[in-house]
Amino acid sequence: MHNARQDDNMPDILRPSLKVKLRLFAAGYCTHPEWVTIRGGSWRSCRIPALFACIEHPKFGTMLVDTGYAQRFLDETERLPARVYRAITPVFFRESDSALRQLEACGISPERVNAVIITHFHADHIAGLHDFPQAAFIYMKEAYEAVKHLRGLAALRRAFLPGLLPAGFEERSRPIAADRRVELPDEYPFYGAYDVLGDGSVLAVRLPGHADGQIGLLLSTERHDYLLCADAAWSGRAIRENRAPHPLAGLVMPSRRQYADSFARLVRLQRSLPQLRIAASHCPDVWRQWVEGGEPL
Repeated sequence: MHNARQDDNMPDILRPSLKVKLRLFAAGYCTHPEWVTIRGGSWRSCRIPALFACIEHPKFGTMLVDTGYAQRFLDETERLPARVYRAITPVFFRESDSALRQLEACGISPERVNAVIITHFHADHIAGLHDFPQAAFIYMKEAYEAVKHLRGLAALRRAFLPGLLPAGFEERSRPIAADRRVELPDEYPFYGAYDVLGDGSVLAVRLPGHADGQIGLLLSTERHDYLLCADAAWSGRAIRENRAPHPLAGLVMPSRRQYADSFARLVRLQRSLPQLRIAASHCPDVWRQWVEGGEPL
C-alpha cells in the first residue's frame, strides 16, 4: 500500500508508475575472514551469502538479478586451476539452496523467468544461468567483453568460470543500450543511469572496480526504494561506517582505484539519502533480516 512507504521524500525519478515486487534469496554461501571484507574486522571466519533477487514486474513478468551459487559451480571447480577458487573461499551449498529450487518452492517454474540481469560475471553471481532456459541475459556490454575470451588462470584471476555460461549465451543476450541513459538527481552521485526496461522501473548505475562493467540497480516497491549494489561493498555496515575492505581484497579487482571511487559514492549516497535501502550481494545483515527474517520488501 502506498501509505506504507517510509521514504516519501525520495526524488521522483525513483517513483515510476510501475512499482515492482522484490524478493531476496541466498543461494549458498562461502566463508572468509571478516577482516578481508571490512577494514578493522575480526580474524574470525564469517559467512558470506550469495544473494540473488527476484523481481516481479507488472509488464515484463519474472526476472532475476544474478543467481548465486549452483551445482554447476561445484562441478566447474573440481579441477585445477579452478579448484583454487573453492580453496580460497570454501563454498557451502545444497541443491535445495539453488535459485532454481527456491523459486520452484515459491511456485515459479524456470520457464517463467524471462530475464536474468547480470550485475557482473563473477562465478558466484552466474552459476545458475543454465537453469533458466527461457531467460534473456541483460548486462553492460563491457562486463562481458572483459571476460569472454579469458580461460585458465587468466579467467580465475577475474573470478570467472567460462563453463558457467550456457550454450547460446550471446544469442540470448540483451546488453543494456547506451541510448537508454538517463540523468539522475544530484542526490545520486553516479555518472547517470540506464533505463533497463524502458519504463523507468529499473535503473542500472555503473559501479566498476570490483569487476569490469559492474552495475547496481535502483528500483522501487510499494514500501521502499532500493539500490541493489552488487559487490561494490560487501555489507551495509561497511557503507554506513565508511570501512572499505582490506587491500588484500583488491587482488581480484581489475581496478582498485575505481573500486574506491564506487565505494565512496555509496557512502555519500547513504548519507544523503539514509532512507534508501542499499543491499549488497553478500551482506550478512540483509541475509538475516530480509531473507531469513522474511521482512516484507
